[in-house]
Amino acid sequence: MHPAKDSTEPSDEGEQTKAEQDLQDSPTPLETTRTAHIAAICFAMVLPTIATLLYFVFLSGSDFMKIVYFGSKVIQFSFPLIWVLAVQRNRIRIPRPKWNSVAAGILMGMGIVATGLLAYFGFLKDSTYLENAPALITAKVNEMGLTTPTIYIIFALFLAVPHSLLEEYYWRWFVFGQTKRLTGVNAAIIISSLGFMSHHVIVIHQFLNNGWGVTLFFSLCVAMGGVLWAWLYNRYKTLYGPWVSHLLVDLGIMYIGYDLATFAN
Repeated sequence: MHPAKDSTEPSDEGEQTKAEQDLQDSPTPLETTRTAHIAAICFAMVLPTIATLLYFVFLSGSDFMKIVYFGSKVIQFSFPLIWVLAVQRNRIRIPRPKWNSVAAGILMGMGIVATGLLAYFGFLKDSTYLENAPALITAKVNEMGLTTPTIYIIFALFLAVPHSLLEEYYWRWFVFGQTKRLTGVNAAIIISSLGFMSHHVIVIHQFLNNGWGVTLFFSLCVAMGGVLWAWLYNRYKTLYGPWVSHLLVDLGIMYIGYDLATFAN
């Protein structure tokens, strides 16, 4: 996805030339004031954390939890479209898949998943770091109505396929893309990845509850994923590669959750 005012995307064939890369990375004039642009980025970065705090902590066990969860997702994933289409008055174009981006995403995703599974089965599963996780994950999946393996797998596929695409569109296309127009590539990668990490801090702490040091370590792993996916998006100017990589990683994480959980039925 790209706003139509972006520079022409590179050919699907071969690598980008230095001139093409420099042209695409050069800042474009803002459609709004700088203050409004920064406010939109800050709103997008903070919203998921506030929403997660509400539905995952304050409303945990409440009948309103699912309502707030889905309502916050509608607001979150609608905001970039509203901002780009209605405020910036840009058109959006969806580029064709670049198979070198997809291949890079597959390799990156498989590498992350393999590393994670080796660490989990080789050390973490029976370590003190995850000693609280089975009970906490079981309680949370039951609270969310994921009471059977089948329901859990359906939810896992939802998170891994459409939801990971929406997160890439939100964090890489919008937050990273809009931040890059102010800060340049490297700073935007760091800023957007820390924003991507922030709401995961809450989720990880709720699932592990084993001290903030453990939470911070796994949260930084999430931020590193954000760095890799932002780099991949900036490298190929398409979401297909980051999406495929994110999809594979989410499947790996949900598999570990499945292994740790005990289902009511």
